[in-house]
Amino acid sequence: MAADEVFYLSELLAGGPYAFGEPGRLVDEIVDAELMYEGRGWLADPAAYHRTPPPAERPRIESRTAPGIWYESMSFDSGYEPWIDEPGRARWLGYEANQTAHAWLFRHPGPPRPWIVCVPGYRMGHLLFDFVGFRIHWLHRTLGLNVAVPVLPFHGPRCVGKRSGDGYLSGDFLDTVHAQTQTLWDIRRLIGWLRTQGAPGIGVYGLSLGGYTAAMLAALEEDLDCVVAGMAPVDFAGLLRANSPNALLRATEWLGFPWADLDRLLRVISPLALPRRVPRERCFLFAGIADGLAPREQTRALWRHWDRPRLVWYRGGHVSFVMEPAVLGLLGEALHRTGLAQVGDAPVPTPGDAGALAWA
Repeated sequence: MAADEVFYLSELLAGGPYAFGEPGRLVDEIVDAELMYEGRGWLADPAAYHRTPPPAERPRIESRTAPGIWYESMSFDSGYEPWIDEPGRARWLGYEANQTAHAWLFRHPGPPRPWIVCVPGYRMGHLLFDFVGFRIHWLHRTLGLNVAVPVLPFHGPRCVGKRSGDGYLSGDFLDTVHAQTQTLWDIRRLIGWLRTQGAPGIGVYGLSLGGYTAAMLAALEEDLDCVVAGMAPVDFAGLLRANSPNALLRATEWLGFPWADLDRLLRVISPLALPRRVPRERCFLFAGIADGLAPREQTRALWRHWDRPRLVWYRGGHVSFVMEPAVLGLLGEALHRTGLAQVGDAPVPTPGDAGALAWA
């Protein structure tokens, strides 16, 4: 819980979650976009807002090494553009570094193997953080999986601010809509490319913001073998209100901030507004009972929306997931039950297992 508070404090010190530098533009964009989405039927059918992308074409793949690990760095042209006349389109297209999609690949030589696509959380996007956070060593070497870790917009080499993730959840809400939509577009392109490479199975494992994305992918991609959503928020506006001081919320209400319009606007990127396409028995959830960043009510909402699939609660906070045996136990169960894991009865690492945490 203390680690969660430290993370939240770092966010407040970095500028907070509201972009009030241009309040008039911010409100105008929300209202205009809500009217546009309503007029085009996207609020009634959010799936229609998301176009189906082609597989990644002509990706650039370079072999690299870090201490004790060999991996491949993949990049390709994203190709994502907001809809014509959509508010915030011109600004979004001006983020040049974000127009190139990136991913880390850990694959075995020889015949094709199943893949697990690990979707990072907010502020991740650096190789070391992703490697440790997802226990890549365990997934790749112990369970025998190929692993792909996409880099989210505004993160890592796609960063446009001082820190990885700046701009994704900064309060410029149309940027958040475009960031999440491009995230889905880029990962679906990556998944399409994996299929062209002969992948015999593909699962998705997301953490925090990545869990949110995994839940969205479960609604847009029906051929996934497994979806694991960890500590997944499902309501950006609700998350913002839950993590904001009361005084700041009262100020936004006094200023006439259009919360109702924002709630409707965000339906196009809400996992709760889309039916699950992946079968219930292939979906798994976990969350911490002391999570100070992603309220438990949001995990429960997704659990109910998904018709109550396998859900594990661990006795920890948002940041402590990496040390929780219950998390690894569920992940191992999910990968074995859905047939993705290549090794039967592979041991689940414990928090003190150096092989699970170290580079080699």
